[in-house]
Amino acid sequence: MTARRVASALRAAATASPVSGAGAQRHERIYQAISAAIIEHRLQPGARLREDALADVFGVSRTGIRKVLQRLAMDQLITLTPGKGASVTRPSAEEAREVFEARRLVECGAMLPLAQTLDAAGLTRLRALAAQEQQALEAGEQSAAIQCSAQFHGTLAALAGNQTLATFVVQLCSRSSLILAVYGNAGNLGCDCTDHQQLLELLEKGDGKAAAAFMAKHLEDIEASLSIGDEPQAVPDLQDVFAGYRR
Repeated sequence: MTARRVASALRAAATASPVSGAGAQRHERIYQAISAAIIEHRLQPGARLREDALADVFGVSRTGIRKVLQRLAMDQLITLTPGKGASVTRPSAEEAREVFEARRLVECGAMLPLAQTLDAAGLTRLRALAAQEQQALEAGEQSAAIQCSAQFHGTLAALAGNQTLATFVVQLCSRSSLILAVYGNAGNLGCDCTDHQQLLELLEKGDGKAAAAFMAKHLEDIEASLSIGDEPQAVPDLQDVFAGYRR
């Protein structure tokens, strides 16, 4: 971006009227609805997201949709391409390897401090998430199981005492979901909830080294389950994807 364009953008931001509280809440709901559809694989990687169609679905202006899409792009859930618009991010094989490498570095490192600080309340919270994931799997509710798994990993990092780390783990889990959608086999949720239960047993014993080793194997098993292949880009029916959304 040239200096002139940067200056123009800054002037526009300075003179723009602030989003009202109600408008900000609506944008947040739309952001959550789209991100959930991506993470739960209802919007597949590569799917095009037309601004006009989204504006019609959610009953807002294209300007409002554009702001939401920019936020999703910052979170790397979608890709904005000049002249082509928005599409759900489709991770490359190299990106997939990098995400799992980052997860091993971050999540395994969190196990040592977590084993020393995890209390009864935290353990109960983690067990509840593992139980919810198991129930969702038994009920065939794949989307709910994916969400519970991501929450489980994010909560592990949060309970280790580092909220910045927890936020990073949540972002990595979101990207992992995209990777599973592209390279995972049918019905593959990535995480095995029985692994989560075994991990909690090690943490309850205070064995941080064993927990770190187990987490490494857990993430390696997920990565090993992936089958790299090409899939055509999809054009989703946005009215159908967001049929349950309430304005």
